[in-house]
Amino acid sequence: MSTAPSLTAKHPSSLRGARLPKWAPWAIAAGSVAVGVGISAAAGLHSSIQWALIAAILHILGTYVIAARVENRRQAKDRVVTSLVWVAFLLAVVPLASLVWSTVQRGVKVLDIYFLSHSMGVVADSETGGGIYHAILGTLEQVGLATLIAAPVGVLTAIYLVEYGRGGLARAVTFFVDVMTGIPSIVAGLFILSLMLMFDLEPFGFAGSLALAILMMPVVVRSTEEMLKLVPNELREASLALGVPKWRTILKVVLPTSIGGITTGIMLSIARIAGETAPVLLLVFGSKFINANPFEGAQASLPLYIYQQYGSGEATAYDRAWAASLTLIAFVMILNLVARGIARWKAPKTGR
Repeated sequence: MSTAPSLTAKHPSSLRGARLPKWAPWAIAAGSVAVGVGISAAAGLHSSIQWALIAAILHILGTYVIAARVENRRQAKDRVVTSLVWVAFLLAVVPLASLVWSTVQRGVKVLDIYFLSHSMGVVADSETGGGIYHAILGTLEQVGLATLIAAPVGVLTAIYLVEYGRGGLARAVTFFVDVMTGIPSIVAGLFILSLMLMFDLEPFGFAGSLALAILMMPVVVRSTEEMLKLVPNELREASLALGVPKWRTILKVVLPTSIGGITTGIMLSIARIAGETAPVLLLVFGSKFINANPFEGAQASLPLYIYQQYGSGEATAYDRAWAASLTLIAFVMILNLVARGIARWKAPKTGR
C-alpha cells in the first residue's frame, strides 16, 4: 500500500522569519554613539547633552531601518518602541546618576565624624569647622513628629474610604485629599504661620512638624488607599463568612496583607517631606546651636542648613552645604532600605 507524499516534507513551513541577532541592538547603539559623536564634533557642539540626543535619535532611526529591512515593519515598530523605552530610562537615570556623583564628589571633602557630631555654634560661615549635628537632630525630631501625626490619620482615612466610605462624605474627603496633594509647601507653611500669629507664638520645631504633616497626609492616604484596593475581596468575604466582625477582618486580614505597601508609602512620604525647606524657613527659623526641644525655641534642619550655607556665598560654606546634601541623600536612602526590610518582614507568608 503506497502512501501519498507528505506535503510537509516537500514544502516546509515556518512561522518565524529572519531575525536580527541578539547582539544587534548593542551594535546599533554603539554605532549610533560613534556617529553621533562624529556629527557633534564636526558641527562644533561641545555639550554632552546634545551629543546624547543626536545619538538617541540615530539609534531609534537606525533600529527601525535595519529591523524593517531584515525582519518586517511590525517587528521594526516593536523594536523602535523598545528603543524609546531604553532612551527614556537613560534620560531619567543619567541626570540622577550625575546628581549623586556630583554630591558625593563635593560632599566628601568635609564629611567626617567631627562634621556629624558638632554644631555650627559660634563658627562663622566664612570659617572652617562646624558641623550639622544640630540640623540632623532638628530634622529627625520634626520629621518624626510629623510622621506620628500624619501616618495614623492618613491610614485611618484610607481605611474609611476603601472599607466604609459611601455617599457624599466619601466623595468630599476624596476631593479634598486630591486638592491637598497639589498644595505647595509654602501654602502649608503660611497656614501654620497664620495660626502662630493668631496665638502670638515664636518659631519652634513643632510648628514645622505641623506643616510637614499637612504635606504628608495626602501621600499616605493615596498610597494606603491603593494598597487596600489590591487586597482580594475573596479574603474579606471568607473572613466575614466565618462570622468575624468587619473591624476585626480589617485588622487581622486586610492590613496584614497590605502592610508592605502601606509601609513603603509611609516611607516615601517621609522622604518627600524630609527635604522641604519653605515651611521650615517660615516656622522653625533656624539656629546654629543645638536645640533638642522641638516645642520651644528656633531649631535647625538639614534642608534649611543647606539653604543657609549655600546662600552665604563662602567657599567653606559651600563645602558644608554639599556635605549636608550628601547626608540628606543618605538619610532618604536609609529610609527606603528600612521600608523594604519592613515590607519583606511583614509580608504575608506564602507557600505551596
